[in-house]
Amino acid sequence: MDPCPFVRIVVGNLALKFPEASSRLSSASYYCKFKLRGVASQISDVSHLAAEGDAVESRIHVCLALSKPEIEKLAAKSSDFSTLKIEIRRRGGRESGGCGSLRSGKLVGCVLVQLDLKNILENSGTNRTSVIQNGWVSIGDSGLKLHMNVRAEPDPRFVFGFDGEPECSPQVFQVNGSLKQPVFSCKFGFRTSGERALRSRSSATDTSTSLANCFRSAGAEEDEERPLKERKGWSITIHDLSGSPVAAASMLTPFVPSENSDCVSKSNPGAWLILRPGYGTWKPWGRLEAWRERNRGIGGDRLGYRFDLIPDGGIDTVSLASSTINAKSGGKFSVDITTGFTPMSSTSSSFDLGSASGSGSSSDLGSASWVHLLYRGFVMSSTVRGDGKSGKPEVVVGAQHVTCSEDAAAFVALAAALDLSVDACRPFSRKLRKEL
Repeated sequence: MDPCPFVRIVVGNLALKFPEASSRLSSASYYCKFKLRGVASQISDVSHLAAEGDAVESRIHVCLALSKPEIEKLAAKSSDFSTLKIEIRRRGGRESGGCGSLRSGKLVGCVLVQLDLKNILENSGTNRTSVIQNGWVSIGDSGLKLHMNVRAEPDPRFVFGFDGEPECSPQVFQVNGSLKQPVFSCKFGFRTSGERALRSRSSATDTSTSLANCFRSAGAEEDEERPLKERKGWSITIHDLSGSPVAAASMLTPFVPSENSDCVSKSNPGAWLILRPGYGTWKPWGRLEAWRERNRGIGGDRLGYRFDLIPDGGIDTVSLASSTINAKSGGKFSVDITTGFTPMSSTSSSFDLGSASGSGSSSDLGSASWVHLLYRGFVMSSTVRGDGKSGKPEVVVGAQHVTCSEDAAAFVALAAALDLSVDACRPFSRKLRKEL
């Protein structure tokens, strides 16, 4: 089955130019906030040119990804839904005249970029890039100008959907619109504290019984839950349609509560090892850490995560994503190194496609630049359910980095491990159901 058509709205080469009489404004730092209806807002720092002859730095600042159904939905509405709003905001600094501090986040100006969604939709199935805006744009009557390059790029992606929760050993389908095609099966295993033996539930068992066990009533779950002092020994293996294992995720570090707490803390996170088959054995491909951050205030607890790539199954790792998700409502795990080394933890990070340099320390760049060149443009995301809720993860993977079933299966295993981490990081004062 072919990948699904996606489009990325890429914004790059940002720079500010101030009128000569506004030197006090150029002493502050600025950032841009990008807003498009139906898409999460993003921000990125923007530099200003000190002299007339200064060159604009060539780099990508922000990428907004849209699927074909999302574009069709926006195109059917008013022009407000197809307008990219770029707010220029000022942070920090102090006026040279001593009139007081400049308020962080103060709106300086706004630029509206109209997106021709119908034209973008027509080009979504091709390899053509559409340039939407390129060059300097005046901001009001202040004399302030913003340089930008805005373009739409086709970005096909494979979409995979679980037909149940990972601990229920579900099937995984490739999805393209209304079409669904089975591609993988999952096999969940766990080791009990008494037997310390691996027990597995295969998707080849009776489907009705498996689903009944996973979606039984809350009252029945309470009767069969049991307290645990640690959570360890969980694993999930991904099989292709022939039954051959093509990827796996296995708990590497047990999930245990921190001292004087009933939660897994960031200082001592649990960890998964994501594995791929190689030369008759399993080869490390990635490492996922997860923990729970307690928050008694508005928003509640957060599920924290960090994903590191293990190039060529070696010892050194490269961090690709680090962030948190609302533990109650869930959210989306995402890796996108198009605009930075750790885009989820630094909204202002960037990656220079020409020189392989980006935000971060020099040691980060020295050890990781070749990896990011190799994975340049790669994207992956997965939905994550909230604590105590049932959910079926949906995984989206950039097509240019999927050349075989093992490639896709590794990301399916990663998504399953993250979903299971919601349960593994659940407060130990709350019991788990029998399946875990």
